[in-house]
Amino acid sequence: MKLKNKIREMRLKKGYSQVELADMIGVSRQTIISIEKGICIPSTLLALKLSKTFGKTVNELFTISSKN
Repeated sequence: MKLKNKIREMRLKKGYSQVELADMIGVSRQTIISIEKGICIPSTLLALKLSKTFGKTVNELFTISSKN
């Protein structure tokens, strides 16, 4: 299974740069890049911060897909 996310899509929709989003939630730009690329799976706390920032539920931002 793979965790997919809509972080990049939501960030661009809100007009935030990676640096701006990182500053808002207290992480590095590299962390945002890693999450957007699906390299990094965010902690529960970080997922909740992203959820609050975008006004979406965690389930709206992150989904699990099967490899099939």
